[in-house]
Amino acid sequence: MKSSLFRHLLLCLLAFGMANNTVLAYARSVSPITTIAAHELPGEAQATLKLIRQGGPFPYRRDGVEFQNRERRLPSRPRGTYHEYTVPTPGAGDRGARRIIVGTPDEFYFTADHYRSFSRVIP
Repeated sequence: MKSSLFRHLLLCLLAFGMANNTVLAYARSVSPITTIAAHELPGEAQATLKLIRQGGPFPYRRDGVEFQNRERRLPSRPRGTYHEYTVPTPGAGDRGARRIIVGTPDEFYFTADHYRSFSRVIP
């Protein structure tokens, strides 16, 4: 009886997954948020973090703009909570892919791959 119920549940889940490939693809694409100590960040990220904590001045025009968290890879917060800051990438001809996202006070996230994955920065 338990085995048959388990098989039925498994078949239902598989059918749902096949009918909902987008949900499954999204679930596979979302990376869990890891943690990283501030002193383990690349030097450029440590310098950006210092600038954020002292209130600037920021070298990039877009530093401080709202980060909308469209992909919902960061915890859900009210609109306007998150702001992004550029972390220079050596050798990049533009702003590069690295950012620090600031949420509530003392809530910092680092991404090295333009928002595909995040690490929570801990002191």
